[in-house]
Amino acid sequence: MTETVPARAVLLDMDGTLVDSTAVVERLWLAWAEPHALDPQRVLEVIHGRQGHQSMAILLPERDHAINLHENAAMLATESSDLDGVVEIAGAAALLRALAPHPHAIVTSADVALMQARMTRAGLTVPTLAVTAESVSASKPDPEGFLQAASALGVDPADCVVFEDSGAGIQAAHAAGMRVIGVGPHAHAHSPEFRVDDLTRVGVAAAEDGFVLTID
Repeated sequence: MTETVPARAVLLDMDGTLVDSTAVVERLWLAWAEPHALDPQRVLEVIHGRQGHQSMAILLPERDHAINLHENAAMLATESSDLDGVVEIAGAAALLRALAPHPHAIVTSADVALMQARMTRAGLTVPTLAVTAESVSASKPDPEGFLQAASALGVDPADCVVFEDSGAGIQAAHAAGMRVIGVGPHAHAHSPEFRVDDLTRVGVAAAEDGFVLTID
C-alpha cells in the first residue's frame, strides 16, 4: 500500500541517509578509540549522527574539550581524504533529482569539506542549501540545524519532512517539530513516523500546496 506524506520542504541528513559511509566512519573511530581502551560497541552506539567533538565528549567526559576540538579537526581532514567504501544509498540520486524543483536542504553533522568529498564520491549533487557543522552552535540531537534550514527555506517546521537514519538525527528532527522518514535498518528503533529500507521506494509528486512524498 502506498503511503503519502504531504510536505512543503524536505531536509536530508547525509551519512547513512544519502551516502553510505559506515565502513570508513567506523574504521576511523574504532582506531581512535583503541588507545583509550573504550568499548567498541559503546563507541559505535554514540558516534552516528553527532559531530565528532560531541561524541568524544560523551565517550571521554573528563577530558579537556580543547583536545576534542583539535582531534575532531584532524579526524575530519582524514575522513575527507579517506573515501574508500563511500557509496550512494540506493535511490539517493533519483530522489535529489525529483526534489530539485521543491524546497529542500542537507542538514549534516559533517563540515563543508567532508560533505563535498563524500557527496562527490557517491556521485550526488549537493543541494543549494546545506547546513553543516560550521553553521550551527549545537550538534544533533539539538534541533538547531533543522530549524535553521526551515527558516532559510521560509517553511514552517511542521511542514518539513526529514530523512534521517540515526537516533541523534531523528531526536533532533522531532525536537524541531518535524515528521521523519527513517532510512535503513537502525532507524525503526527511534520511532520515525515512516520508514524505508533505502530511497528507491520514495517518490515526489507536485500538489496544490507544496508537494507529496510517496512511499511504495
